[in-house]
Amino acid sequence: MDAVCPVCKQTMSKSGDHYHCAQGHGDFQQEVVCPQCHRPLEVLKACGAVDYFCLHGHGLISKMRVEVCYIPC
Repeated sequence: MDAVCPVCKQTMSKSGDHYHCAQGHGDFQQEVVCPQCHRPLEVLKACGAVDYFCLHGHGLISKMRVEVCYIPC
C-alpha cells in the first residue's frame, strides 16, 4: 500500500519514520485510527504479531479493519 499525500493525493516517499511529499506539502506521520470512532489506536506487539486496541470502547481491532491516515509532523 502506497502512502498518499492528504493534500495533493500523490504518492509520498518514506524517509526514516515519516513520509515526505515531493510536491512540497511537507512531512507526515502515519497514524492508525479506529474505523468506528476515528480516534488513534494503541499498538500491541507480541511475538512478532501486531494488533490494535481502541481505548474508547471498541476493543480489539483487526489490522484488516484499521484506517490509516497521515498527519503533519
